[in-house]
Amino acid sequence: MYIKVHGFGIDYTLEGPKTDTTIIFIHGFPLSKEMWKPQMEEFKKEYSVLSYDVRGHGLSDVGNGQYTIEYCVDDLFGLMDILHIQKAVLVGLSMGGYIALRAVEKHEDRFKGLVLCDTRSEDDTNEIKIKRAHQAKSVKIYGMNKFANLFLPTALTQNNVKKRTDVFRRMHDIIERNSSNAMAGIMIALAARTNTTPFLPSIKIPTLIMVGQFDEITPPSVSIQMKEKITDSEMHIIPDAAHLSNTENPDEFNKYLHKFLKSLD
Repeated sequence: MYIKVHGFGIDYTLEGPKTDTTIIFIHGFPLSKEMWKPQMEEFKKEYSVLSYDVRGHGLSDVGNGQYTIEYCVDDLFGLMDILHIQKAVLVGLSMGGYIALRAVEKHEDRFKGLVLCDTRSEDDTNEIKIKRAHQAKSVKIYGMNKFANLFLPTALTQNNVKKRTDVFRRMHDIIERNSSNAMAGIMIALAARTNTTPFLPSIKIPTLIMVGQFDEITPPSVSIQMKEKITDSEMHIIPDAAHLSNTENPDEFNKYLHKFLKSLD
């Protein structure tokens, strides 16, 4: 469904029974809400589940291509208000984790639990900022097909990359459908995001951290550092998965998410 949030068009999917707990899935860059299909299908049996396309991605508006993570956080709260979601469990992967952390930092009282997947709390180093600047320029020149072919070998396990499995093809299709101008704008927003690391010790809501065993973009060592800073948080390494752990090993991912959700009841 498509709705205007503060004048900006956001496409979302809301499924499942009306329950006290709504799970909000926030996708990673440069994907869309379609990456959460294995979770939406599973958890809509028991919970109200919401996934949406972050501005510039999927079927949401591209606008002028100028974004910040703060805009994305405002979109999240605006969507929650329109849909009358008072409290939710946030599940964010990679960029979705950046949005989730900033949202909890801003209004922790709106959330019942936090799930951080294949993400980090630190802002970009100068080296990564420069890399993103080059990528933003490149994607405008060469388009999303080339970017997908460069990105996926870093985000998926070698098995999925070499065999061009269904997972690889599905992720490639999602990436290729995105606007190159929008993705360039999001890269700049990612480079400009705030550092939420100082906030981690202040998190009071239950927190689950998950990361792919072979994640090279946000390796398990980064998740361990977050766990050490977030009081009483739990962490699981998802085997046979890289950066897109929910997609490469949905059974294991869903198992830990189920357990975490039950602990909130």
